[in-house]
Amino acid sequence: MISIIDDDASVRAAIGNLLQSLGYVTHAFESAEEFLRSDHLNQTSCVIADVNMPVMSGVDLLVLLRARDKRVPFIFITAFPDERIRARAFGAGALGFLTKPFDRGHLIHCLEQALRLHDGNSGP
Repeated sequence: MISIIDDDASVRAAIGNLLQSLGYVTHAFESAEEFLRSDHLNQTSCVIADVNMPVMSGVDLLVLLRARDKRVPFIFITAFPDERIRARAFGAGALGFLTKPFDRGHLIHCLEQALRLHDGNSGP
């Protein structure tokens, strides 16, 4: 399952529709907190998250999950690219950092790479 986390409902829907049309199972969340409260964390093969969200950013979510030894791959999307945040995201283990509007092919490429990594990883 691919978890999509973005506070913009239209972005969640667009990414979800794209991935579902390619046969992926998705679940969408409007915040990092909603994702953390859900039962989906251990079933998630990849997270696609917005960088800038109220309360907890996507990068803060990644850092928190790594501190909890959760190794699910992350791909970030943002409308406000910032080199410092990009470096922090990759430093925490992100596999992709896409600027909105992003090329759908690039997202799919990042996702396929993330899923190959996740399938080869025996950890959570």
